[in-house]
Amino acid sequence: MKKLINKKLLLLIFAILLSVGLISCKDDQVPIDELPAVNTTLYRTDVLTGVEQVILDELELGFDFFWETANSNLESSGYGLIPDRYNTYTNTAGNVASIASVGFGLTAIPIGIENDWITRVQGEERAYYTLVTLQNMARTHGFWYHFVDMQTGVRVWNSEVSIIDSALLINGVLTVGRYFGGRVEQLAYQLYEEIEWNWYFDYEVNKFYMGYKPETGFEGYWGGYAEQLTVFVLAAGSPDYSVGKGAYQLMKLSSSKVSSGVDYGSFYPTWTGSLFTHQYSHAWIDFASYNDEQGYNWFTNSVNAVDAAIAYAKSQTSQYIGINENSWGMSASDGPSGYVGNYGSGPSAGNAHFVDGTVPAYGALGSIVFRPAEAIAAAINYRTYERFWSIYGFKDAYNLSNSANGWFGNDIIGIDKGISVLMIENYMSQMIWKIYMEVPYVLDGLENLDFVAVE
Repeated sequence: MKKLINKKLLLLIFAILLSVGLISCKDDQVPIDELPAVNTTLYRTDVLTGVEQVILDELELGFDFFWETANSNLESSGYGLIPDRYNTYTNTAGNVASIASVGFGLTAIPIGIENDWITRVQGEERAYYTLVTLQNMARTHGFWYHFVDMQTGVRVWNSEVSIIDSALLINGVLTVGRYFGGRVEQLAYQLYEEIEWNWYFDYEVNKFYMGYKPETGFEGYWGGYAEQLTVFVLAAGSPDYSVGKGAYQLMKLSSSKVSSGVDYGSFYPTWTGSLFTHQYSHAWIDFASYNDEQGYNWFTNSVNAVDAAIAYAKSQTSQYIGINENSWGMSASDGPSGYVGNYGSGPSAGNAHFVDGTVPAYGALGSIVFRPAEAIAAAINYRTYERFWSIYGFKDAYNLSNSANGWFGNDIIGIDKGISVLMIENYMSQMIWKIYMEVPYVLDGLENLDFVAVE
């Protein structure tokens, strides 16, 4: 890992440049004398030593993916947008951005700065003008379309106005806002405050809708437990468009725990058993430090779900040569026949998981905060397959049972790479948790849901 630079000196230089308005290449949106104070907190103070090189490489190359593939043309209406996919065979990105990928990419900016891969000035500019792009894009009651054109920011594929992808995006927005302070924080908080969470909520059934399209209206509901914990917290913390704790309580009542009593503890499973559903909200919210009003801890829930995924992988070894104790964590990903959303491990709610021997790298890497030794062992195993490695670290997924030579996907998927990068950094320094848990809306949301800090 590169040697960290003198942060205090860099922060002083940054503050001077900001004060005289020299950082931006576009006109500032807000008068300098009206900006909040620049955040000069040092977050990365307890980096682990002796971290396996494959973990360090995946962190740095994963950051490079978000930094290098983003639209970096300041004159473009899509500045800062990050592709949904990147093909490592042709070394080309697609023309479509995922707003969730942008959320992960924004969150990765402090990682790049604290590791001395980019300067704070570079990161602040990228963050601020990405937020300007987001401000100028078409929104519906504050929410963004799921997929947009990389160059224009205009909706593509007839995609939905997405509550969960907007939540993942705003998590990244809030992270850079708090990290930089100043104009980034001001615009970040404005974007958050404009999201009308109560519009996306059906008070008659006490549930958030699953999706919305202008042509057809709302469709489906978020019912049982899944990756949407962050939605409950963000919605509860909104100063003007809040949704109370009743929705969270109903979600728990609508979900049922499972337990084997042998290989793992009890936990709330998700519908598909895809491991990302136990990871995404935890990339930002430090659930290990909070119990809900019934004393339930969602970090422990994810630990037990990961244990179940490892136990399930062991049970599949005789059937699939590529699934074992060091190759586990089935989750939504590319497969030999295309993208499969219900790749997952049993037990799953409704027994909805599917397995064909395909394993994504992020299943284990995104679980490194829950089971570090097991995740690192999986990463070391994955690194022995040169066809699984690329200029941006691990590719999305592989399947050794597919043919004599096995199948290795060519693509990097932004959200899959994103959860790997954020969780590795949290494992090493807890930095993303430290930053995000300083956002006042997040603390308000947890308090309004009656979560209590663990003593």
